[in-house]
Amino acid sequence: MKHRIYDSKGKKVPVRMCASCMGRFEKKDLVRIVKLADGNIVVCNDEPSSKRTFGRGAYICKNKDCILKAQKTHALERSFKGKVPKEIYEVLLELDE
Repeated sequence: MKHRIYDSKGKKVPVRMCASCMGRFEKKDLVRIVKLADGNIVVCNDEPSSKRTFGRGAYICKNKDCILKAQKTHALERSFKGKVPKEIYEVLLELDE
């Protein structure tokens, strides 16, 4: 998938890269994980109607294989340059179900 894609009306569709598989997907198909200013890491839901969560963000696919690969290869730890609690991976795996 290219960096810029357009829908049927010619409007740009946001594209993001998965931290685990490095695939490029539409933003709506990925889950955003954020490292807040205080150092806490949270899984957030950045729907257009909700408030935006500010901080260093990383995106990951919603499928189980990609989440397990990210845990095994420490992909999120590299993205955030620090330790990611295992509870984050548990929350991500619950989203897949």
